Amino acid sequence: MPADSPALAAPGRWRTVDILTCAVLAVAFGVVFWAWGFVWTGLESALAFYPPLKSILNGVWLIPAVLAPLIVRRAGAGLLTEGLAATISALLGSFWGVAVIYQGLLQGLGGELAFASTRYRRYTTPIALLGGALAAVALAWFDVRNYYPTTGLWEFKVPYFVLAMLSGALVAGLGSMALVTAMLPTGVLDRFPAGRDRDRI
Repeated sequence: MPADSPALAAPGRWRTVDILTCAVLAVAFGVVFWAWGFVWTGLESALAFYPPLKSILNGVWLIPAVLAPLIVRRAGAGLLTEGLAATISALLGSFWGVAVIYQGLLQGLGGELAFASTRYRRYTTPIALLGGALAAVALAWFDVRNYYPTTGLWEFKVPYFVLAMLSGALVAGLGSMALVTAMLPTGVLDRFPAGRDRDRI
């Protein structure tokens, strides 16, 4: 299955199409990030009965950190795309202002670590799950440090991290893998290393 097939070689130099693809993904998800902010604030009161539960909504903000590397398969793709998407959401008027740019860069770096751990040679489901989880660790660390510094360790911080990692792994990790798998039969990924997996469906 394509979800578990490794890349056949280490990534080469960035091409124009790689940069443009990351930019397009960043623009699309920048708009998604901005819109998701309304969902977040809308559901925050509904989840007030258990405040850490709001962290389960975080996975959407982590998708580019995993999706871009799965498609482009270049070192730095997740960091670039996640950072640009966060910047665009800030320009659109994010509730959290320019802080989301710094957070986006951290999240991109977190996701990047999963692919870097394989020297950018494997793009499998476990690596995608790890990428989503590590991006979530970066997100949760930023949130806890800047927005919830006085909350209790076991009452809030630990469950917030755990739920963020679960959301990151499932939504950003499995979700990104599902998106790539869905795109393979269309041929839109044929210009990328990920397109090799089309023959394995």
